Amino acid sequence: MKYQSSRGKYSGITSAQAIKMGISPDGGLFVPDFIPSLNLENIEELSQLTYQERANYIFANYLTDFTNDEIEHCVNSAYNTHNFDDERIAPIIQLNNTTYIQELWHGPTCAFKDMALQILPYFLSVSRQKTGEKSDIVILVATSGDTGKAALEGFKDVEGTKIIVFFPEDGVSEVQKQQMITQEGNNVFVSAVKGNFDDAQSGVKNMFSNMQVAEILNKNNKKLSSANSINWGRLLPQIVYYISAYIDLRTQGNIAKGEKINFVVPTGNFGNILAGFYAMKMGVPINKLICAANANNVLTEFINTGTYNKNRNFEKTLSPSMDILISSNLERLLYELTNHDSIKVSKWMEELKDSGIYKIDEQIHDKIKQIFWSDYSTDQETLDTIKECWEKDHYLLDTHTAVAKDVYEKYTKETKDATKTVIISTASPYKFGSSVAKAVLDKEVINNKNEFEILNILKEKTNIKIPEGLKNLDKREIRHTWVSTRDELEKTVLNFLNIKDK
Repeated sequence: MKYQSSRGKYSGITSAQAIKMGISPDGGLFVPDFIPSLNLENIEELSQLTYQERANYIFANYLTDFTNDEIEHCVNSAYNTHNFDDERIAPIIQLNNTTYIQELWHGPTCAFKDMALQILPYFLSVSRQKTGEKSDIVILVATSGDTGKAALEGFKDVEGTKIIVFFPEDGVSEVQKQQMITQEGNNVFVSAVKGNFDDAQSGVKNMFSNMQVAEILNKNNKKLSSANSINWGRLLPQIVYYISAYIDLRTQGNIAKGEKINFVVPTGNFGNILAGFYAMKMGVPINKLICAANANNVLTEFINTGTYNKNRNFEKTLSPSMDILISSNLERLLYELTNHDSIKVSKWMEELKDSGIYKIDEQIHDKIKQIFWSDYSTDQETLDTIKECWEKDHYLLDTHTAVAKDVYEKYTKETKDATKTVIISTASPYKFGSSVAKAVLDKEVINNKNEFEILNILKEKTNIKIPEGLKNLDKREIRHTWVSTRDELEKTVLNFLNIKDK
């Protein structure tokens, strides 16, 4: 299996090279030359395996330059009961006769990003060794909240790496911010950015394509890589939990062999739902991928109209990890659906960069509508959904998963589709405790209480324990206070790396 850039200038890349680089030097994203196939018999065979064994099987299809022992080392080092508080890793919870929730937040930072970012450091270490890389790898991350902490936790004190995380100063929850600014590790650095997530993400992507920066780093024995979902090593682990979810429903007797299911995915940067697309193309019987957006509904508009337009007000919502207007991973989808037409994809991406808008061909749009369905949820609808789910099913949703559930209800109302459905749950409700509390508790109970007092009140009222990774966050030492403007990100990186010559 080799990889190629969605912009067409790099091909024949090994998985180790793709993971080490993170993003292609031409600005494109690496994609596999072809998508491996799973038939129904393969899926049935995987039903006898643990999550770790399923992961080994899937990864072996994509990481063909890794040995089986190397893959197993990565998997067992990441997915274990030291890192995850549920031995099933990605458990399926039945909500009612047709609806299931896959909880992806049992890792150390209580968000679905742990599913990929616990294993990426091991992928990267093996890749560094395989490619004979002697330079330190500098991981650059732009985060809308969850990726940052998960990446910091995964890469802290990993030999041969340094990690720098940028987050929007006023665009993450208090819990998310506290998780990042208290991060320990001798190779980590965190900076707030004056602006929104797209400002941080654009600044980071620009650094990857800046040859002057690459030359300066190279002289100092350092090379950039990414832990965002632009890195194939971040996206690949996410394919596994879609396949595993289907297998679990089969094993539990909830679906028949070959029966199709839906997935509902709260979506911002399009990485999570794109992993579902790859699972579908591998052969998992998926009927529809339902893209759930918040008020920053650029993806909903795109799926429904074929026009991507980021020229709109940036909304700060109760689901901040989805407050994104530039969905980077959409480029991979377009590359796949155009049969790897890098000229066409490059043109669209150039139009997005220059004017903030592009329109795809009607033929490609028709393909998208066959696979995806989308709608969005307002903040009030999000709160109402949390309240209703708690009262009706006694299940506590975080704000992002509530967006997904609300959009799923809109989908069933419009389509009357009764296909069994898995809602992807991306975070513990305690990561967004204030918003969740606002939905399920009386105002008087939480008035004038800070975020961390509210977590304890929520625990008392719901009898749901606070995950270890979120306990006593407000008591931890603040270690990172740096703030950058969006034009200073490059300077901030060089400063942390102690590189003077610009």
